Amino acid sequence: MTSSAPPPDTGEQAAQARRRYSTDLLDSLFRESVDASRAAYEASTRRSPAMRTAYQVLGAVTALVLGFLLAVAYQKVVEEQPQRQTARDGLIADIHTRQDRIDALTGREELLRGQVNSLQAALLNDSTLQRLRTYEAATGLRRVTGDGVTIKLGDGPAKADPVTGQADKTARVLFVDLRNVVNELFTDGAEAIAINGQRLTSTSTIRSAGEAILVDFKPLVGPYKITAIGPSSMATKFSESATADLFRKLVDSKGMSFSVKRTDDLTLPAAANPQLRYAKPVVSGSPSATVSPSGGGK
Repeated sequence: MTSSAPPPDTGEQAAQARRRYSTDLLDSLFRESVDASRAAYEASTRRSPAMRTAYQVLGAVTALVLGFLLAVAYQKVVEEQPQRQTARDGLIADIHTRQDRIDALTGREELLRGQVNSLQAALLNDSTLQRLRTYEAATGLRRVTGDGVTIKLGDGPAKADPVTGQADKTARVLFVDLRNVVNELFTDGAEAIAINGQRLTSTSTIRSAGEAILVDFKPLVGPYKITAIGPSSMATKFSESATADLFRKLVDSKGMSFSVKRTDDLTLPAAANPQLRYAKPVVSGSPSATVSPSGGGK
């Protein structure tokens, strides 16, 4: 009696079939890709000599045109360089001239201010003069001295954005930073404040024009030094404020400079006299005689 062989395992047959199918599919994909690339290459090599020559001529002409444009642009920049330098030198000279004029006018203003003070002292009695000096000091129109605090703010190191290549402006002191410091100092009891020697008054403005910071329309250059005269507790209050805490974080994250120091014997200059836009001097006529109830002159 002969025994028949056991039937093959159906699971193994299915696995072999899957392997054959997978191998055939990969071979087919590879073969089609190679055939397509070969066909494209053969099609490009079957171009006529005239077409190949035309492509070569077109490439040469394109290179010549680009080279000509670059040469013209370079020549234009070279020709305009002296004009730009001349314009720059003219602007710098104009700035120096105007600065000299400002210094001369400032000196004349101080001279006239001294003359006005002398006339006030000669014409007013002591109590009226003392009250006037108190008002001038409170409004910023008189130089004051006293103890207070000195705060310094400075920009962080200039860094370029790695993606755009532009300068990182988040490490710079902004006009709102100076505003926050001034408001915090007034909150802490400051009686007089100056920024880089520019005295602040009740009508002072701190704003920006482009990248410059203006205080009463006068541009300031960093680092910025804010001096304030006030009570002895002002330095401690400011150091513990949220404003100081914010700047300390900017020092750690952006590399900005920030310091708070109690300072004795500070001297803050007087602010410029404000321009009166609506007030007009009262022009009185000749004094009239006071009439008595009986109708006679007195």
